[in-house]
Amino acid sequence: MAFVLYEVKDSVAVITINRPEALNALNSDVLDELNAVIDGIDTGVVRAVVLTGAGEKSFVAGADIGEMSTLTKAEGEAFGKKGNDVFRKLETLPVPVIAAVNGFALGGGCELSMSCDIRICSDNAMFGQPEVGLGITPGFGGTQRLARTVGVGMAKQLIYTARNIKADEALRIGLVNAVYPQAELMDEALKMAATIAGNAPIAVRNCKKAINDGLQVDIDAALVIEEKLFGDCFESYDQKEGMANFLRKKDDPAKVKKVEFKNA
Repeated sequence: MAFVLYEVKDSVAVITINRPEALNALNSDVLDELNAVIDGIDTGVVRAVVLTGAGEKSFVAGADIGEMSTLTKAEGEAFGKKGNDVFRKLETLPVPVIAAVNGFALGGGCELSMSCDIRICSDNAMFGQPEVGLGITPGFGGTQRLARTVGVGMAKQLIYTARNIKADEALRIGLVNAVYPQAELMDEALKMAATIAGNAPIAVRNCKKAINDGLQVDIDAALVIEEKLFGDCFESYDQKEGMANFLRKKDDPAKVKKVEFKNA
């Protein structure tokens, strides 16, 4: 593909938005390629995904303003739906996705990062929803996910003022989980992904679904969701072997071994 790179190594997939000459801005072609890449992820093999941007300056600088500048009302709504459909597909991917945010994550880039399960960033990262300064609203989920991530008051402040924030402030308000020197960012992202990939994949997938689905309903309904996904883990190889290994450790530490979970 021209604008989105994809590779898999040891159960970890890396998706790279590869349009560095435009600071990895999202146009229709990029969104179409990202959609195709997500559709092609084999979650029977891939247990964690890292999403990043090519180059040292930008994760994704935003949606392509050149493309948006001439849109009609109907075309603008359709473009927003295209982005939302792709981001939602990423958000509901069964396996966890880590955003490794290097540099600018503005507008659609901030929204893309919020579609991921976990965000870590480089020390030169910059986040923001600058849309009102361009005469539009956030259109790829920013008004919804930012409020759910950092709280309603902080989200409204950032969106209404169109102010960009640096990595340290993103960490302070809970938009990112950690900040690293830029040279260490991908290593740290891959290390985290490998740790996730080493755990029982059925359990990890069920945890993601329980959290995401549970946040959309009241606590009583959410607990029912958890109970069903908890029960779904039983009778699997991973559950039986994981618990058997724990009991071996309790009875005779010399018998403990590293469990090779099998996604089954």
